[in-house]
Amino acid sequence: MKTMLRFIPLSLFAIGCAQLSDKQPAMLTASTGQVTVSAAASNSNLSDSNSYYFNLVKGFIDTTFGEKLNGSILVARNGQVLYEKYSGFENPRGYGDSITATTPFHLASVSKTFTAMATLKLWNDGKLQIDSLVSAYLPGFPCTGVTVRMLLNHRSGLPKYDHYMSSLGWNRKKIMTNQDVLDFLIANRKKIMVGRPDRGFSYSNTNYALLALIVEKVSGQFYGDYLKNTFFDSLGMRDTYVFTRADSARSLPSYYYNGRQYAFDFLDMVYGDKNIYSTPRDLLKWDQALSSGRFFTPETLNAAYTPYSNEKPGTHNYGLGWRMYVLKNGKKLIYHTGWWHGNRTIFVRLLDEDVTIVALCNNDARNIYTAKEMADYFGDYMQHVDRGSDDDRVARNTPVRKSSRGKRYTSSKKQLLAKNTKSKKTTKKRSTTTSYAGKAARK
Repeated sequence: MKTMLRFIPLSLFAIGCAQLSDKQPAMLTASTGQVTVSAAASNSNLSDSNSYYFNLVKGFIDTTFGEKLNGSILVARNGQVLYEKYSGFENPRGYGDSITATTPFHLASVSKTFTAMATLKLWNDGKLQIDSLVSAYLPGFPCTGVTVRMLLNHRSGLPKYDHYMSSLGWNRKKIMTNQDVLDFLIANRKKIMVGRPDRGFSYSNTNYALLALIVEKVSGQFYGDYLKNTFFDSLGMRDTYVFTRADSARSLPSYYYNGRQYAFDFLDMVYGDKNIYSTPRDLLKWDQALSSGRFFTPETLNAAYTPYSNEKPGTHNYGLGWRMYVLKNGKKLIYHTGWWHGNRTIFVRLLDEDVTIVALCNNDARNIYTAKEMADYFGDYMQHVDRGSDDDRVARNTPVRKSSRGKRYTSSKKQLLAKNTKSKKTTKKRSTTTSYAGKAARK
């Protein structure tokens, strides 16, 4: 896929209304084959400060991705796009339509930011109490002492449904739903090793599958409809939706690194932990809405960005639906990563500098996570190179566990192993059938 990148002077969008719902990036894209590169207006028209940042960002993206990106990247400052790039095809082998600014990608776990904020919107509006027991909203929920807040900050002690359900007898030929996740937990509680609530951080998709059910219970709407009616439509997020079977024909498939397509599997209908599709431009609108105070009080946002796992000192932490770096210099980097099948995503928000960084792909390219390193251009975030998934790492406090062979390990050893092997390419499918033995938190 040989394509020459070139920059073309770009026209400004006509903005007919000052409201956020109609706000568009102040630029148009110019396409050269399957690659689209855009900058705010033209480089010569940028302010001195934006020109400086533009050159840094462009240099990073050119060096890191070159012409090998099959996805989309956007960097914005003060709500205006500094740089965006759309490259490749819907099928990374070069088939199908080209990826454009309106191509929605599966956000994977970046979807959790919407689930969390939907829950907090109900709390903000007085319709839900996040310190109430989950059983108050989901009758029959069998785990005592677990609150809604503990689902939000991954301190519930619940293990991952995508690990234990098939190991405990779920028929993989039957498509799973969110209600199935709850019903299975109720029916098999004694067989599932659930940790003590609020003892420590343990990242689990189960938390967010259950939160989606709570949103539905409290709002009286399908989860996707609640998000659409509350956020997407009012913000003009026209290319964002929650996946349903009706979207099968239009949704972007995902692929292994070698270009082979992932097949639809029994876990692909569960939402809340994943299954939102969106674009970088729509995520910029989401970022700006969160910063504007349009939907949430300062107290609600402060609760979302508070680090909750502080048993041991460390940089990595988790709020209510948001990952974060909490730095000794007082800085806090808010972000979330995602990985589901071949979809790898990252959404970074620098609140102090009003900078947004989004990078999405559908071909299992791990280097998509390096986009977070651009945060250092805008503030003193003192990052170390971290190019893998950090699903289970917060404040270095993941408990020591035993593997299925009885060998003790810690998350730091796992990270070291991942670091030593990260340069090796793999086409192995992400496991959905991992043996449950040793996977649940033993607390």
